Amino acid sequence: MRAPSNPLRALFAAYALAASLAGCSAVAFQQPRPAPAPTVAPAPDERIERATSEPYSGDLSIFEDPARAEKLQVERVLDVLGVREGARVADIGAGSGWFTVRAARRAGPNGVVYAVEINQDYLKHIEERARKENLPNVRAVLGAEDDPRLPPASVDAVLILKTYHEIAQPVRLLSRLRASLRDGARVGIIDRKGEGSDHGVERDVVVREAERAGYRLAEEHDFVKGDGMDYFLVFTVRK
Repeated sequence: MRAPSNPLRALFAAYALAASLAGCSAVAFQQPRPAPAPTVAPAPDERIERATSEPYSGDLSIFEDPARAEKLQVERVLDVLGVREGARVADIGAGSGWFTVRAARRAGPNGVVYAVEINQDYLKHIEERARKENLPNVRAVLGAEDDPRLPPASVDAVLILKTYHEIAQPVRLLSRLRASLRDGARVGIIDRKGEGSDHGVERDVVVREAERAGYRLAEEHDFVKGDGMDYFLVFTVRK
């Protein structure tokens, strides 16, 4: 038979239990609460509604005029963009690979040149050209109309050569390009004056759209072709 419980002992146990629970509650109350998630402002609409030109899909020989290098002063373009031995370069809208192979020769075996195209057949042509010209530092990249799809922090210099007027969503593309740029990277755009739909686009339109995408105009040159129609703009990421 169980001995009768001691009333004082039972009272003390009840008091100890209450104190213990009160202490747990106090500790729990003092624990820091997680901070509320920051409110992120919605990104501005990066879509453009202006006219753009239909991307060229014809014979690639059009890009291989023997006089083109001299007319565009391509070696000077490479100098302005800072392309040297070991550089990592992106040629967006690479076409036949005309600029790609010249940048690849300048960058050398320690550099990389990404040839970005939305046309798979053009990419196959560039890959074959790189093999024939012994340029293993060329990488073919299938891009999208609003995304170059380059690796993060992968390039020091970018050139968009006579292609900007064909990019359906240039603000989105330039915005997404930023993640692929290394510190101090330079983005060059060479194009000609036009209305967007006529394989040209006005210089001021390009500047405004680049600014919307987070860039600033660092340099401007007019030596390409010398016809009064072409311009060469160089952008850097706005700090």
